[in-house]
Amino acid sequence: MAVHVAGLVAVGFFYVVILLTGILASRKSKQVEKKCSGRKSEVAIVGGRNMNVVICVFTMTATWVGGGYIMGTAEAVYLPTRGLVWASGPFAYLVNFILGEYLKPMRSKRYVTMLDPFQHRYGRLFTTAILIPALISDIFWVACILAGLGGTMSIFLDLSPTLSILISAAVSIIYTVLGGLYAVAYTDVIQLSFIFVSLWLCIPFMFLSPAVTDLSQTIHLNESNVHSWIGEVKLEDAGKWTDDFLMLAFGGLSCQSLHQRILAAASSSKAQVSCFAAAAFAFIMGIPSVIIGATAASADWNQTEYGLPPPYERGEAGNVLPLALSYITPTWVSVLGIGAIAAAVMSSMDSALLSSASMFTQNIYKATLRKQASDRELQWVTRICVLLVGLAGAGLAFNRSSILALWMLATDLLYCVVTPQLVCVVHLRSANCYGAISGYTVALLLRVLSGDPALGIPPVLLYPGWREDDGVITQYFPFRTLIAFISLAVVVLVSCLVELGFNHNVIPQSWDVLDVFKKKIEAEEDEKPTPLAHEGKNLVLHTSF
Repeated sequence: MAVHVAGLVAVGFFYVVILLTGILASRKSKQVEKKCSGRKSEVAIVGGRNMNVVICVFTMTATWVGGGYIMGTAEAVYLPTRGLVWASGPFAYLVNFILGEYLKPMRSKRYVTMLDPFQHRYGRLFTTAILIPALISDIFWVACILAGLGGTMSIFLDLSPTLSILISAAVSIIYTVLGGLYAVAYTDVIQLSFIFVSLWLCIPFMFLSPAVTDLSQTIHLNESNVHSWIGEVKLEDAGKWTDDFLMLAFGGLSCQSLHQRILAAASSSKAQVSCFAAAAFAFIMGIPSVIIGATAASADWNQTEYGLPPPYERGEAGNVLPLALSYITPTWVSVLGIGAIAAAVMSSMDSALLSSASMFTQNIYKATLRKQASDRELQWVTRICVLLVGLAGAGLAFNRSSILALWMLATDLLYCVVTPQLVCVVHLRSANCYGAISGYTVALLLRVLSGDPALGIPPVLLYPGWREDDGVITQYFPFRTLIAFISLAVVVLVSCLVELGFNHNVIPQSWDVLDVFKKKIEAEEDEKPTPLAHEGKNLVLHTSF
């Protein structure tokens, strides 16, 4: 198969448009920096806290509607062992954005990153510990969307997946480095618009294909004519379904990309409107992927150039969306489809790159390593971090893994380890560093011992309902949700017990190695009003009579 010249030209044109948009947005960023009264380095992170509602809605939606979302949703619907009911992404993201309303306290305190409340309450050491799972999550996220693009390019254009990954990563890194959040947000507008128009335009042509019959007639058929593309959730599978849904819905709350958009909004009310609008748009953007997955599941692949066996039996279910667009739609339509996937990839990748770079620069480099760093130095640190995270994600993307599995892994650690900590640090005043460290350690230990098939980590802890298939053990108990609740309970319980111990002198004050209660006492004393000089003199004169 020769290189698809028309498709290559179209994708190249799209990449040039995105790159030029990013460069123009960098000029906007520099203008905001000149008007900014605070640190100029924060403009790249929160855009001067003056982003309008329309841009906020576009960039919030585009951050979640990435290659993992559209390709993972199609894969879930297509798989004979799953089906539509297992495509929880659209509903989960709907819930995720609505729950973003509860992050308003962070905006009212004018935080710059998600790690700021940890920095202020728990100190530098624990903040560094929280950064680790957040950084791993962003790298998995980048790998997920680049892997989806690599498979897509190889199918459509007959290009090497390695070359496709490297080119796409380079374009995304360049404009993110140049313009920061403004470059990311402005390119998101173009990318999201292109995704919406292209995918919906492909749907009618898929229905008109002779290889596809009426979906209502094939609702109970999927590949082997045994499974329905609607799917079903059996009682013994309910735990895993619940775990996957809650992980996507709540895990995203501890994602820096979401916090970045909320903190960048011009006001709290505009941030709230952006969250609700993005919830609706993210759900709508998942519908084309659901339709494409259902169409691929009910299609007669023997009537296409792809032939038999179908993608599932060839181990190519992860690329079912580009395969369906390539073999079931006309050539010119499939070119639009690849453009949509490329747009989805970059719309999420740039957000993940800026997310990790922002947290490291603001909460590690500036707060710990170089407290006197200049704005220019911090800007260069952010750019270097963007480059390193992009390279790490691209390296992981070369591993041919399931897009759906990588998509889940990107949220896994956030849900189990970071989300309980974020709830406590933002909403529970009784939480302290001793409880946070205990909850973090317990959650991380339990998650590692629970294993992960996608990473090849065998489980040590076997929960009720586990199954073994071809030597691979899968947990069907909602163990991630259990770990999150255990972590939350440990933070609260240990915090309360330690505070009671110190307050009632059961634990000697000399054992407060983290100075948690010493700092608390000093803070309370600072808040006490100091009598004015003339008030003190009046008091002395009064007592002399």
